[in-house]
Amino acid sequence: MGTKAVSKTTKVAGVSLAEVNSPDDIPEFATDEEFRDFWDTHGLGPGWTDVGEARDPRLPPPRPRTTPVAIRFDADVVARLKAVAAKKHKGYQTLLKEFVSERLYEEEKREGLIQGS
Repeated sequence: MGTKAVSKTTKVAGVSLAEVNSPDDIPEFATDEEFRDFWDTHGLGPGWTDVGEARDPRLPPPRPRTTPVAIRFDADVVARLKAVAAKKHKGYQTLLKEFVSERLYEEEKREGLIQGS
């Protein structure tokens, strides 16, 4: 990798470090000491943390954020839910979300809100 001039600095724990924003900013090191000396005076800039849309296409897309909802159940319902979830090797909250999603889909079909398959 080349040795590109690094112009910006950032403060980490009160110490000013030159920003490294791409692999081109990192020189080849002949020794561990050179490596240490470089990273003693340089830090990762936003170029490493701000990847935007760049991600490994082999990975599944990130899950959308969920909204926490508080629902109160009788203790026996929670115990039954946990027992079924354990049999299916799932968390009980995951199983509950699946139940709600499946039932909601059936109701939406019944009400004509979506086309059933």
